[in-house]
Amino acid sequence: MTLKVLTYNVNGIRAALSKDLVYFLEKENPDIVCFQELKALASQFDATVFERRGYYCYWFSAQKLGYSGVGILSKKPANHIEYGIGHELFDFEGRIIRADFDGFSVISAYFPSGTSGDSRQLVKFDFLEQFYGHIKELKSRIPNLIICGDYNICHEAIDIHDPKGNKNSSGFLPEERAWMSQFFKSGFIDTFRYLNKEAANHYTWWSYRANARQNNKGWRIDYISVSDALADGIIEAKILPNDIHSDHCASYAILDLKL
Repeated sequence: MTLKVLTYNVNGIRAALSKDLVYFLEKENPDIVCFQELKALASQFDATVFERRGYYCYWFSAQKLGYSGVGILSKKPANHIEYGIGHELFDFEGRIIRADFDGFSVISAYFPSGTSGDSRQLVKFDFLEQFYGHIKELKSRIPNLIICGDYNICHEAIDIHDPKGNKNSSGFLPEERAWMSQFFKSGFIDTFRYLNKEAANHYTWWSYRANARQNNKGWRIDYISVSDALADGIIEAKILPNDIHSDHCASYAILDLKL
């Protein structure tokens, strides 16, 4: 079975919908879409625009209005939806949703940012610890995992436009990068880097300041990771910087699920 999975931090789904997000999805025609940073309750936008195009929609919004939130769209109904990971703060913030299908599961995750101060950086480190433990246990039960989302971390120097200047910046801290290495060594694959090992200047987020996007001074912080059991089925992985609905851009992977 061939599966096209697309991930996108939309930085407000209502704003993205006003910028032809639906047309973009029609053009790309993914089988599964993982959204992050909805910034809205499901009652605050019209999900029928997705349903009319053949998607089943699953939303997990933050309880705080105008903040965080994740979602999954799928052309096939999920067998089960898991909302959150059983952690009071991270579930309050709407950080993780999982959809289980026959033989595999898909997660849409929105990792916290630590850029607003030391206290949120500590929250981010706590999230990384909790998420790692959760995924390790989950993988023992569900070996075929696809983890999409905004990880808010650049893994290697090739993933950021100015590694020297950002060596002490949240999102590129040594501890965060070490966590990413540990995560991938634990049995997961960065699909984009797997097929594009030496490709530089490919980013998924740009600051709104100083014409960063026009000058391609970006960060690659959005990933589609798959468990190593799915490695042989990674057919294609691309970033789509020219379709603009957010300060992030979408990326996708095409997988041959040999289940």
